[in-house]
Amino acid sequence: MTIALFVFALTAVGGLIMAVLRLRGRPLPPFGLAVAHGLAAAAGLAALIFAIAAGGLPITGTVGLVLLLAAALGGFVLFSNHLRKKPLPIPLLIIHGLVAVAGFVTLVLTLP
Repeated sequence: MTIALFVFALTAVGGLIMAVLRLRGRPLPPFGLAVAHGLAAAAGLAALIFAIAAGGLPITGTVGLVLLLAAALGGFVLFSNHLRKKPLPIPLLIIHGLVAVAGFVTLVLTLP
């Protein structure tokens, strides 16, 4: 669980940088940063799924996973826009970030 939280924290830093760039008028973030953000999120999800499968986490761990999976769906849509070189829609970007933060906070509250 600690590894998942650490990876998600790093993922959040990249996401925050990309959000700030978009909100300052840049239609697309650097491609490498977007890929690194997505790969880090996938690694965090894998670590979290492993932690849940290993047992010992309360139900809030599963709730956090569901929220982060929902955020991942939004991330796929955002990345699809990026691949098509379309500006990232700011409302979706904000929802994606808020759902991811809610999932992260839920995981933090899971800790003993």
